[in-house]
Amino acid sequence: MRFLHTARVRWWRPLVASGLLLAAQAFLPHALAQGDAPVYKCPGNPVLYTDAISAKEAKTRGCSTLDGNPITVISPPKRAGVSATNASSASRPPESRVDPTEQRARDSDARRILEAELQREQQRLAEMQAEYNSGEPDRQGGERNYQKYIDRVAELKAGITRKENDIAALKRELAKVP
Repeated sequence: MRFLHTARVRWWRPLVASGLLLAAQAFLPHALAQGDAPVYKCPGNPVLYTDAISAKEAKTRGCSTLDGNPITVISPPKRAGVSATNASSASRPPESRVDPTEQRARDSDARRILEAELQREQQRLAEMQAEYNSGEPDRQGGERNYQKYIDRVAELKAGITRKENDIAALKRELAKVP
């Protein structure tokens, strides 16, 4: 039985070897086209990879040569951020812009919604602080085990911290709305 298992595993090894050989042959012309200039890795922050310096200069900088495949640098994708939105709003025709009175109505609606949400969050924070009771909440019936009580106190404290952060974020958003 052991012979069958090893024979079954080994049948793919020649295929992998031939595949690696084909891959090496495919990249060989690219490596030869790169030229004979050595690539140096120079220390520093950030690490510098270059082939534009001489051997003497590389030695004085403390650079070491890299053997093998050339370094490939991939630039990060461009983000469609603020500049793209500003460019699209500048290219809009004037008839598609929002009327100033309608914009004021939208802003007042946004302010009203944020103020209502802020008031709800402040009310919930007050309830949580009352339940927390300065770190000594009343024990509940299912908390005969002291560890359950400690876990609930820690959960209450974390909830209060989250609620305070939410309130601060809502206040920042209200400050942005005209």
